[in-house]
Amino acid sequence: MAEETRTLELEFSIDSGIKKGKFVQRRVSTMKKILAIAAVAALTAGVSAYAANPFSDVSTSDWAYQAVSQLSDQGIVEGYPDGTFRGQRNITRYELAQIIARLMANEDQFNAEQRATIDKLAGEYADELDNLGVRVSNLEAKVGNISWSGDARMKWNEEYKADGSTKDNFDGRMRINAHAQVNDNTYVEGLLRSDMNFKDTEADSSTYMQRLYVHHDFGDKVGVNIGKYAEFFGQTGMFFDSEVKGAEATYTANDAFSLTAGYGRFADWNSDWNSNVKENAEYGYAQINGAAGRFAYSLDYIKGNDESKVEVYGGGLTIGLTDKFDVFGDYFKNSDAQGDPDAWTAGLGYGHQDDARVGSFRVSVARVDAEKNAVLGGYTYDVSALDALTMGASSVKFWNAAADVTVAKNVRLHGEYDWNVDAKGTTTDFDDLATVSLNYVF
Repeated sequence: MAEETRTLELEFSIDSGIKKGKFVQRRVSTMKKILAIAAVAALTAGVSAYAANPFSDVSTSDWAYQAVSQLSDQGIVEGYPDGTFRGQRNITRYELAQIIARLMANEDQFNAEQRATIDKLAGEYADELDNLGVRVSNLEAKVGNISWSGDARMKWNEEYKADGSTKDNFDGRMRINAHAQVNDNTYVEGLLRSDMNFKDTEADSSTYMQRLYVHHDFGDKVGVNIGKYAEFFGQTGMFFDSEVKGAEATYTANDAFSLTAGYGRFADWNSDWNSNVKENAEYGYAQINGAAGRFAYSLDYIKGNDESKVEVYGGGLTIGLTDKFDVFGDYFKNSDAQGDPDAWTAGLGYGHQDDARVGSFRVSVARVDAEKNAVLGGYTYDVSALDALTMGASSVKFWNAAADVTVAKNVRLHGEYDWNVDAKGTTTDFDDLATVSLNYVF
């Protein structure tokens, strides 16, 4: 009897064994239990030696005898209380999920190709695993597996030349994130990044570790990061959205309140952005973040050592006016720099873009007003007229429009446009800026 189901599709070759293992959805005959076990045995080939027969209805002459015996010896398959295997029955998704869970619990015995196939099976049968009380994340934490994710981007953008006019670039970026669960309380995370300029020479390409840090939890409420980790101030990322080399501790009471305190060197914060900042200077910082209902807020404080005239305070607020409309803004002031320079942005957004939901989108428009020595430089924008502050301007004001739309599952089209750029302290007339990119997550 044919029915709508999912079946394990395995492709074999004499030289390499399993070339691929994946689940495909199509109209097929339901897989017999004995065939599924043979496929799993092929997947795990080389893990266990020949074992004794554990089932009364599987004879030594059966073609799948060795497969059934091997997997039973490993504890991956089980029979019925009466000692039978019943291999001619149709295997259910529930039964196969049980097998997948046992495979996951022993993933450290498999090679990289086998683990990749098991991970695909786990994703396909996530609902059944959840119903069994087996969560993929918990199993990964138990066995210490490394989980992988990443993103890629193809981007066209404009940037300023010395005379304030623009030149266009075309570049690509790929980032591979590795999350390694050491034990129940500790994990290591690294982000390998590669940038490539498609328009100019290969000399403009680079590969490096963007992040590498250790995280340790002390109970349910306190976590510590040590190394080079991501940091974000405010609500918009105008002020800083980059990395810190240092250490920080976070206390989380609930969704409405968390407190972070840290110390280290800020990536991207240098004399190009702040004339009163020493290269490789160190800073202490503190953050309070939270969200409740339609409100999200942040309060931030950064203090430099004696080598840098830096004492920044500020924060941001996001308010959901409706289910689709929101207003947002950030404000920061450096009270230790001459003139107490400040930077702020305020804007209106509409929609909610989701990489998994095709057609979802978000658009926003904002006003940005910043003085030199008030921003860090590691902004979240793909392109920004804030760069005028590194090219002689004492302050810059402009409008920013941004849009994101999911054009396919895990594929996002992004665009930004800065216009009406007003730079002070220089005779340079800065042009508008634009960027368009395709972003892929995996």
